[in-house]
Amino acid sequence: MGSGQYLYAIMAIDDPQEMRFKGLGIDRGDVYAIAAGNIAAIVSKVPPDKRIRPERRHLAAHHGVLARLMETATPLPMAFGIIAENGSAVKKILDKYRREFLKHTRRVSNKVEMGLKVIWDVPNIFDYFVITHPQLKELRDRFFWIHHNPTQEQKIELGRTFERLLNEDREAYTRQVSEVLSEYCHEIKANKCARESEVMNLACLVDRRGIERFEEGIFAAANQFDNNFAFDYSGPWAPHNFVNIDLKI
Repeated sequence: MGSGQYLYAIMAIDDPQEMRFKGLGIDRGDVYAIAAGNIAAIVSKVPPDKRIRPERRHLAAHHGVLARLMETATPLPMAFGIIAENGSAVKKILDKYRREFLKHTRRVSNKVEMGLKVIWDVPNIFDYFVITHPQLKELRDRFFWIHHNPTQEQKIELGRTFERLLNEDREAYTRQVSEVLSEYCHEIKANKCARESEVMNLACLVDRRGIERFEEGIFAAANQFDNNFAFDYSGPWAPHNFVNIDLKI
């Protein structure tokens, strides 16, 4: 039985021999390129029947390979855990998706992904919304007036009103920040907020040489907000949020 091939990324490269990194991959495997014409998969050997679990060491190796590739070029990052049966299967994938791979490599060429998270930096998000949204305050006061125990229906109505106002503010603030940042990056994708206190979670496609200018855009956007908001940006990363290829293996 031959070796399985764990896929880290797809790249358009001239010389596959230049893509060799000893001991960098999953289980300290050597990382190398399998090419089909001018497009290549960056891989390392694993047992073909092995399922790579998302353990910390495996995730670190996966992202470590991407970080190494990002030092010189922008790869198309593959989702964690993709394994082809062998080298021939990898070449079949490259042939099958060649047009899509080339389209995406041109799109992200010389670009990186930067992340921006904005949070409400307040002790209690509900209390903050009560203060800043008269509609919520009126409802809260009416349902929770002294010596009154609100009904379950009233609690649900208050919660739904808070949720609606929260999402309305998120949408408005996201539009506001995106309008500013659109002058500093090529594309912006708004991802789902993971926490209640999160205002927005943006992925931005930025010129590799334009990171400092993008940071200027972050400060320009932040200047439109008061101290109840905290801006935190990160990167550069491989463009995970701007590559969506559904591989059928």
